[in-house]
Amino acid sequence: MKGIVVYKSKYGATKRYAQWIAEETGFDCIDLKHTRIDDLEEYDTIVFGGGLYAQGIAGLSFLKKHIDALKDKQLFVFCDGASPIEEGAISFIFNQNMKDYLKMLPFFYFRGGWDMDNMSFVDRNLCKMLQKSVAKKDPKDYEVWEKALMEAGTEKHDWTDKSYIKPLIEAINTSYVS
Repeated sequence: MKGIVVYKSKYGATKRYAQWIAEETGFDCIDLKHTRIDDLEEYDTIVFGGGLYAQGIAGLSFLKKHIDALKDKQLFVFCDGASPIEEGAISFIFNQNMKDYLKMLPFFYFRGGWDMDNMSFVDRNLCKMLQKSVAKKDPKDYEVWEKALMEAGTEKHDWTDKSYIKPLIEAINTSYVS
């Protein structure tokens, strides 16, 4: 069996997870921006990863667009974001993104990072506006992502942890058992 990790990373956490997954599995690893659907033909297993931005998984549109060409592959999806790893947050992310055929795919969430100084002008200002909006709410009414947004503030955070990929690696290994 031959596998590949395809990722879309804006600020580096997704790339780090993709590289860790590739190291653990021996899979190839490539940035989605350098990937065409034809490049994936030779692979049996494909792991797609993307950062979570405004509750959407970066790069998932590629998978949605080409799902018919990939249905005979073993597919896995992961994303990473600033929210803590909590069932409510993961369910919300899954329900927002993994629709139709995608909801049958194994899905994994990892905690990423937060660095407003490294964000694009647009992302930084969107986050600041969101923080101002959320600050008007009673903290006891915060959604998981709102709590994480407010706790992150303007400080730099790196929550990436290689141990988060263990369930995904186990799922990949289990899929190879005959």
